[in-house]
Amino acid sequence: SGDSVTLIVRPRRFGKTLTMSMLEQFFSVEYADRGELFAGLSIWQDAKYRDLQGTYPVISLSFANIKETNYANARKKICQIISELYTDYSFLLKKSTLDTADQEFFRRVSVEMDDVDAAMALHYLSKYLYFYYGKKVVILLDEYDTPMREAYVYGYWRDLADFTRSIFNAVFKTNPWLERA
Repeated sequence: SGDSVTLIVRPRRFGKTLTMSMLEQFFSVEYADRGELFAGLSIWQDAKYRDLQGTYPVISLSFANIKETNYANARKKICQIISELYTDYSFLLKKSTLDTADQEFFRRVSVEMDDVDAAMALHYLSKYLYFYYGKKVVILLDEYDTPMREAYVYGYWRDLADFTRSIFNAVFKTNPWLERA
């Protein structure tokens, strides 16, 4: 449809997570040359789509396990998920694509990072992957609403809404390195 960010809203057990997994395997450079996964499907009939398979850096994360009773623990789990992504992409530190400031930021990303670093972490990871692969990133976020539902139930909605708003704005709204989300 030409938009850069798509929100998929469906009832429980409707296949959203399965769809995200399929999109990751279709687009991710980690699944390059795995066209057999899609052979026989309608998408594989069109050469323009076959040419897209396995060509994008993909950041895939899920907030499904963030079911905390307080803001501090919910925030910490979000930071842990982001920190684990940085661990997965630690090979970027060994490459010359990161300047000194970017290397310093990369190393600051942790479970204990401050709100400003947490807000920018996925934005900057997009940048790092863009410079490494020379291609804008696809970002897949599953279960974005799970921590918000818990925040509402346990009374820390405003704090979590402010925290996630800053992350989502940086990664989905003002991200020049974003191809699709």
